Amino acid sequence: MAKVSDQQQALREALKRAAVALKGSGVPFALTGGYAAWVRGAPEPDHDVDFVVAEADQALAAEALAASGLRVERPPEDWLFKVFSDGAMVDVTFRAGGSPVRRERLDDVQIMEVQSVEMPVLSATDVVAQKLGALDEHYCAFSALLPVARALREQVDWAYVRDEVSDNDFAVVFLALLVRLGIVDG
Repeated sequence: MAKVSDQQQALREALKRAAVALKGSGVPFALTGGYAAWVRGAPEPDHDVDFVVAEADQALAAEALAASGLRVERPPEDWLFKVFSDGAMVDVTFRAGGSPVRRERLDDVQIMEVQSVEMPVLSATDVVAQKLGALDEHYCAFSALLPVARALREQVDWAYVRDEVSDNDFAVVFLALLVRLGIVDG
């Protein structure tokens, strides 16, 4: 078993604190990003934790997180806010790909136990589609995505992902690479 770094331990604690606060608020939310992939078998991230809420609920989510003792910051980006717990960062997104997140988007979740806390987690398909949709000329880290794709390959609806990211050339090339490497079927 791999040793957990201090940063990963801090992120795990921040994940739990944020999830408990959001659950207590009644605001619909889901774990997404690297930690949603991690609970499904991908490598553990070491940068931040990601949650998603509907745009209509973002103010209530921020209030609930602040009321639980977490520090909430509003960066210049207008699609998320950041939450800090003992130096660990949690991103709470409410816009994706330029569009507001709607509550219906949070319907495709699975309740999973994450670090002893039950919480909604986005599907592997949605997590992979989000990660591929974020690829562009400024962020094109295929080496970071390969282990995620390998770990989640049997949990992902690849036809859906292909359709979702068909207008993103970087994502299309990554999908072609996955086929060429034999990770997914063409």
